[in-house]
Amino acid sequence: MADTTTAAPGEPEPAHSAAGIAAAWRRERPGTPTASIEIATPIWQLAKLFADDRNRVLREAGIDAATLDLLSVIRRSGPPYTLSTREIARRTLVTAGAISQRVARAEREGLVERAPGTTGRRTVLVKLTAEGHALIERSVDQVLGQEAALVEGLSEDERATLTALLNKLMADVRRRTAAY
Repeated sequence: MADTTTAAPGEPEPAHSAAGIAAAWRRERPGTPTASIEIATPIWQLAKLFADDRNRVLREAGIDAATLDLLSVIRRSGPPYTLSTREIARRTLVTAGAISQRVARAEREGLVERAPGTTGRRTVLVKLTAEGHALIERSVDQVLGQEAALVEGLSEDERATLTALLNKLMADVRRRTAAY
């Protein structure tokens, strides 16, 4: 992972900072498109740091990322904390096959129950059990509390600005990559 440090004003950028990487490419290969490096590199670095820290918190909470994702989407749906597998897949952007595996594992662990849906014979409803509800209540506070601590270095205005910019970038990247 590249160094994220930046130079003081007027000093050269460290060779492994995003700006240093961009400068090195411009020096070594003039004309190489480098406009994204100072945006994409920190995003990748932050994603790695956030993912590593989240995985640590999840281990401490006794839950894995896939189970957290499954239980969270059902919990956020509100009472009666039941969703169809199709709706879970839509909300999590995970394939139907992966959802089926996640649900089966969570059911074996007593965290969810499956039942046939009323709208069609192929519809499967997934409901949180009391144990699943308790686990998500415990773990979501640990995960989101830690992530809130990680962004405390930004003021409320900075967080709002960053949120708006990330949403704008996300929408544009989704639009540009939709054809893939």
